[in-house]
Order: sequence, then C-alpha cells, then structure tokens
Amino acid sequence: MKQVFTALALGTLLIGAPALADAEVGKPAPTFTLKDESGKEHTLAQYKGKVVVLEWTNPECPFVQRHYKNDTMVTTLKGFDAKKVVWLAVDSTAHNTPEKSAAWKKDEGFPYPVLQDASGTVGKSYGAKTTPHMYVIDETGVVRYAGAIDDDPRGKNAKPANHVKTAVDAVVGGQQVPASTTTPYGCSVKYKS
Repeated sequence: MKQVFTALALGTLLIGAPALADAEVGKPAPTFTLKDESGKEHTLAQYKGKVVVLEWTNPECPFVQRHYKNDTMVTTLKGFDAKKVVWLAVDSTAHNTPEKSAAWKKDEGFPYPVLQDASGTVGKSYGAKTTPHMYVIDETGVVRYAGAIDDDPRGKNAKPANHVKTAVDAVVGGQQVPASTTTPYGCSVKYKS
C-alpha cells in the first residue's frame, strides 16, 4: 500500500495513512526487549495475559506536550484496571537518552516507564509514524488497535473521542474494537538517519 503523508499548514502536524509495517491489526505484535529510563528491562512477552498500550512519544513534540499538559494519557490510564492493563511509552527519538526520559517523567509525574529505542528498531518494526502513535495489544499478544489517541489533532474539541479508551474497553470486555485503525497525528518520529 502506498503511503501518503500530508504536511498541513499547522507545521509539524503529520497525518499519515494508517499503513503499518509489521504491527498489523489482527496479527501478533512484534516482540521487543527494551530498557526503560531507569535501566529496567521490559519485554512484550512479560506482559502476556494483560492488555498492553504502547504510546510512541517524544517530549519535544508540541502534540505530545499538549496531551501531557491536558493529562490525556494519565487520565486515560486511570480509567483502566491496573491488574488488566499496562501502559508503556516508547521513545524512538534518535537523540533521546535515559536521563532525558527520567527528567521528563519526573517533571510530568506520570507512573509508567519510558522505553528507550534511540536506534528506532522497535519503532520501525511497529511502523510508528507520529508522536503520539498508539497501539493496543490484547492479552494474547495480538494488535487490536493502531492509530491516534483521539479524534482531535488540533486540540479544539471540547470532548474528543478517545480511541485508545474505546479500544481498551472493548478488548477488556471481550468485544470487537469498533474502529481498529485510525489515522495517527502529531510530529514525525525522529528516527536515526
């Protein structure tokens, strides 16, 4: 499928067709082993039996900054049963470091790890295009959702539809995800060239 990207007048806004590399909805998620900002190792396999939300992030991106200022991610996570759902941020920014991630996490006060993927290997295996770019993986390791956090790229909707909440609620409830792919928006992932 040919991928088409449109840079809009908003500058860094990138809207891409939801064409993915290896992380296809309905298929097993690419496995990974990554260390977080504190050096602790995380693998997808260790979370088998739980729903995993992957959030591609970059604290320098204005879209990520807006979502963190508005507590979008933390509020979404708080709505889930911690025994059933795990949230992992992944930073595939080429110039990211564990120290930068740790400082950002402390400043923002969120509880989940920031997985370090400065090589971009995991991001590329998932086909992550933007920050944020979200994936929901079910208890058996199958991708059930890929796309945007919500339907509000410009941050102007009073009550945006949160696609990740809808997807996780459906997966936890044993239901089909209503919209399993949406178009991600945000800054392009700053992969190593």
